[in-house]
Amino acid sequence: MLAMQHYNSSGVFAPFPLPNQTPTVQETEVEAVSSNATGSPNNPTAAGISMTLGILFNVVALIILAKAYSRYRRRSKATFLLLASSLIATDLAGHVIPGALVLRRYSVHTQGSTDDSVSTFRGDPENPDASCLFGGGCMVFFGLCPLFLGCAMAAERCLGVTKPLLHARLVTTARTKMALALIWLLALCVALLPYFSLGAYTYQYPWTWCFIRVVEGTRGTDLAFVMVFSGLALSSLASAFVCNTISGITLVRARLKKKKPCSQRSSAGSHDTEMVVQLVGIMVTSCICWSPLLVFALMSATKSYSGMLDSDRDTFRGLMVTGVRMATCNQILDPWVYILLRRAVLRKIYRITKRRASFKGSTFRSARWDISSFQTSEKSSVNNI
Repeated sequence: MLAMQHYNSSGVFAPFPLPNQTPTVQETEVEAVSSNATGSPNNPTAAGISMTLGILFNVVALIILAKAYSRYRRRSKATFLLLASSLIATDLAGHVIPGALVLRRYSVHTQGSTDDSVSTFRGDPENPDASCLFGGGCMVFFGLCPLFLGCAMAAERCLGVTKPLLHARLVTTARTKMALALIWLLALCVALLPYFSLGAYTYQYPWTWCFIRVVEGTRGTDLAFVMVFSGLALSSLASAFVCNTISGITLVRARLKKKKPCSQRSSAGSHDTEMVVQLVGIMVTSCICWSPLLVFALMSATKSYSGMLDSDRDTFRGLMVTGVRMATCNQILDPWVYILLRRAVLRKIYRITKRRASFKGSTFRSARWDISSFQTSEKSSVNNI
């Protein structure tokens, strides 16, 4: 997904009033704030830069994962790398496809100069076009897949750390690929629910992206759909948290019990620690990036369905835009979590920190030695007098 940009108060992205209707003060203030924060209306530079950086980071992470997969032959490490590669590939596709739709939306608006093109830019909320339906489905699909994959990776590591023999017997490459197919199929089934009259996709403020109908005209089916989407996503985050906590506690206990570990067990333990640290980083990133959108969507749909959103509609529009921008950051940060939390990188950081600490310690000791020697020489001179 791509960060959505807002047009200025020239009336391009603003909700267009009817001929005998004037915009409210609140709407005007929201438009002014958004326009000041985002800059030029016809310049999607920030969106293009975000998309380019996301593609670059994910490609670099995929290259590193491919090299690591060909180097490591341990089954547990190979399974983890396969799941991690699938996560990064999904993030890459989720950044390119919806991002291309958003940039196309920009280009269509920039080329249109007539009043009809401006008035139809928001689209029909009751009958969205095919690109909106596809874009909304991509938002849901590529939103659920990384969370499902993160949960599956955490569960796989939890089983590998707590029950290594059972993990070696149950977890195979073929079964891992089957689990990946089931994860993608489940996310696809949820994304296709509006095609079976459960919920609907519509253009969201500022009319450059599509999502579940949660702000305007929310119906019972829309509320059910957003509850399914947010419920599955939040459940995945909670399950990943539980599994990572169990894995971390198990590794800490094993490290404390080991007195003289052999080199093979030490290597296996370091691999497990590296993978769990990476999973914790992915989980924290996903929680920070996705929780706002999930919570805002639930709150907005509940208030809109109960008819309590009229006075806060502009506020929740802004919250939804903030939520989708934060969710976009997840697909940019996931590759960096894996790249920076690798064992080789952590070792370099540890060595640099240790060198600096030892340098500071030696400097402090030398300073103390100089002071003590000075005090000794001063006392000896006084005695001589």
